[in-house]
Amino acid sequence: MSNDRQSTLSIQKSLMPLPTADRSALLANPGFGRAFSDHMVTIRYTEGRGWHDGKVEARGMLPLDPSTMVLHYAQEIFEGMKAYPQPDGGAALFRPEANARRFQKSATRLAMAPLPEELFLESVHALVLEDRDWIPQAEGSALYLRPFMIATEAALGVRPANEYLYCVFASPAGNYFKGGAAGVTLWVSENYIRAAPGGTGDAKCGGNYAASLAAQAEATREGCDQVVFLDAVERKWVEELGGMNIFFVFEDGSIQTPPLTGTILPGITRDSLIVLARDMGLTVREEQYGIDQWKADAASGRLTEAFACGTAAVVTPIGKVKGKGFEAAIGSGDAGPVTTRLKSALLDIQNGRAEDKHGWMKRVF
Repeated sequence: MSNDRQSTLSIQKSLMPLPTADRSALLANPGFGRAFSDHMVTIRYTEGRGWHDGKVEARGMLPLDPSTMVLHYAQEIFEGMKAYPQPDGGAALFRPEANARRFQKSATRLAMAPLPEELFLESVHALVLEDRDWIPQAEGSALYLRPFMIATEAALGVRPANEYLYCVFASPAGNYFKGGAAGVTLWVSENYIRAAPGGTGDAKCGGNYAASLAAQAEATREGCDQVVFLDAVERKWVEELGGMNIFFVFEDGSIQTPPLTGTILPGITRDSLIVLARDMGLTVREEQYGIDQWKADAASGRLTEAFACGTAAVVTPIGKVKGKGFEAAIGSGDAGPVTTRLKSALLDIQNGRAEDKHGWMKRVF
């Protein structure tokens, strides 16, 4: 959506916005996912009518019949993206077209009605404009946006629904991990998998995350911050974390990340870091990496850094990996030079401090 286009969404301003003083207190230390802005966007879909009744309205409850199909058959998808404060007081979205396209792909995989890209872009643009005062200004903070879609037809029967609700709400966000979490510790799950070939691994749907929770709880019991999953077939190849992609950095300066083979979410941050690394002249390989090789490379010193990435976590260094019967430190255990350089390059573009050579940033105001 261009900045000068008139929105097709109706605007129904909240009659009870959070008082300015209370909002300022929340923005001073927003954390992640704890506070929410005053408005949301809703658009409905009905088979035979298409998308209709788009509006920006006060954030509120969603009335659902007990037989609403999402509650029984889990037709649900979502996205995660951010509006970043800019040096001139404005705000910009990072690669929103990529989120819109991935949202369509997820909808197709879940047999849902794809939302037109232009309507997706219009919705997030309109919400950021309406709740612009909710954008935190502290370093490392942004306004997190959560577009999602659910099946809303009230009926039973295993089939695609014929009614859907698309919604976007916003949450001011700081660090995903408490204290910034330099050098998180990962737990290698042997009991659980995240996705299998032919499944929904490359769709951003709630079921993938629900399936990861038992493994994440196991990681927490083992004193780890996050779980890392192996492939479903051979149980040897590293795939991704519960909600983040993973990269490895070697002593020769090269970088490796698992390939997108249908079982891994095609992260937008992942893709951006590959582009930035290659801009820096670094070699990036999208190749399989086995857990046994990971342990050997950590022990020998060939593996010097590892990091996870995603919209919420940005770029997070991995300091240690643990599993049943083993524990391996990675490099110094803190953010290494390549990790630090890539994170800085990404954040500088997102926050308007560096030239946007790839045209990734889309101004909202």
